[in-house]
Amino acid sequence: MPTSSGPGQAILDLLDKAIGLQTPLVRKNIARARQRNPEATPAEVVGTLEKMYVSALAGTGAAVGGAAAAPGVGTGIALALSAGEAFSSLELSALFVLSIAEVHGVPLDEVERRRTLVLGILLGESGSKTIGKVAERTGQHWARQLVNAVPMATLKQINKVLGKNFVTKYGTKQGIVVLGRAVPFGIGALIGGGANAAMAALAVRAARRAFGPAPESWPELARP
Repeated sequence: MPTSSGPGQAILDLLDKAIGLQTPLVRKNIARARQRNPEATPAEVVGTLEKMYVSALAGTGAAVGGAAAAPGVGTGIALALSAGEAFSSLELSALFVLSIAEVHGVPLDEVERRRTLVLGILLGESGSKTIGKVAERTGQHWARQLVNAVPMATLKQINKVLGKNFVTKYGTKQGIVVLGRAVPFGIGALIGGGANAAMAALAVRAARRAFGPAPESWPELARP
């Protein structure tokens, strides 16, 4: 992504950092999802990854919101905690999206392709529409059909548009949620956990639309 200044670029920098940190952990995450049942099908593992993601994201939001109710914790500290949790949310989201890609056998060697996938899914329906419009292609399951077939120059154009949309959508939502978590007496825990669970559920639905049904057998790429 082209560099610029301001809070918008700071959000995109956080996203890039989250993607970079989580990419090496994808196979460990899949192995964790297969721990209880090593013979689980890809579809079963996708279901487990979805549950892990929703639970982790909701738990993170509730923990930060609940901190506002602790004795001696002021609004400033609660807001600082929320700023750190925003990065944790991006990390969890990046890990979830890239793990689903791995299960589907979608190779994402270049960082630009990883950006397209994470941004497109976190933006939901608007993300998929943007990708289809800029790439001048339509069809279901864009994550499999478009990401690896679209030329790099086109991907950069897509990511520029997605990046602007992400800053607008994520920045606004996160700002509202951060202020909500700073509310004392435990109310922040309900706001934080509930908001994160809702965001995770939207990302799960977007990933299902983007990838389509899981493979019937394990691609060589995703074998532990």
